[in-house]
Amino acid sequence: MNLSIIIVSYNTKKLLRQCLRSLMANSEWRMGYGEIIVVDNGSTDGSREEIKNLKLPARNRYAQSVAGGKMKNCNLKLKIILNKTNLGFARANNQGIKIAQGEYILLLNPDIEVKKSALKTLLKFTQKHPEAGIIGGRLLNPDGTIQGSCFHRLTILNTIKEFWLGEKGAFEKYAPKITKSIEVESVVGACMFIPRKVIDQVGFFDEQYFLYFEDLDYCRRVRKAGFKIYYLPQVKFVHHHGASGKKIPRKTRQWLIESSKIYHGNFKHYFINSIIWLGLKWQKILKIK
Repeated sequence: MNLSIIIVSYNTKKLLRQCLRSLMANSEWRMGYGEIIVVDNGSTDGSREEIKNLKLPARNRYAQSVAGGKMKNCNLKLKIILNKTNLGFARANNQGIKIAQGEYILLLNPDIEVKKSALKTLLKFTQKHPEAGIIGGRLLNPDGTIQGSCFHRLTILNTIKEFWLGEKGAFEKYAPKITKSIEVESVVGACMFIPRKVIDQVGFFDEQYFLYFEDLDYCRRVRKAGFKIYYLPQVKFVHHHGASGKKIPRKTRQWLIESSKIYHGNFKHYFINSIIWLGLKWQKILKIK
């Protein structure tokens, strides 16, 4: 089994359906590439019922192995984990990784639509680049415009560059303006392709992070282990950004602050955010003038 795709879902029923349909449209599954693992984090919007009653094309018949189904001439296996409550993004991904059997792991948000040949290109690139620890693709907005999906180091200097000197992408997400693969500092967790050997060496996601920064933390750990992080612009995904958190903005802000403190440490968290706050205030003053 070559590829395990792990999707953590939380109140994203319609988008999850689109995500799975886009996966089925990729011809790689007809070549028998492996399994999809859906981890539902206590959804209350009907997602759980949607997952239980999934109907895929006949050529991609599946078995709900967690529910006790058996494989019968299938080239695609579906595993389902239904959490009673929201356990957080890092912990839910770890649940999926622990039961995954693939040589390669693709962590995918449910608000992603996979474009044609994306899976095949990821697999080929990784097999040619044994030093690759994590690979991210080009994320597109629903209107086709390019979405930021990479990060430089989140240093104090880069914070100043972005919010005081106007250097876009120095601190916040950016999209490299290239047409070929390039090594980057970090890629976002909405779409992360990771060889199993990397997980065996680096370990699982840090479950201190409920939501946010777990992807940056993992990229940092992967680099420290001697692997490289790559961005592949030819691998494309449509990303309906922030779908899970739109209805709970206060909670998502709380998780963002808590995760930032874990990632940076308290002092650096407050210092960086002070620079950002003052920089935004100064920009407003300049606009008024």
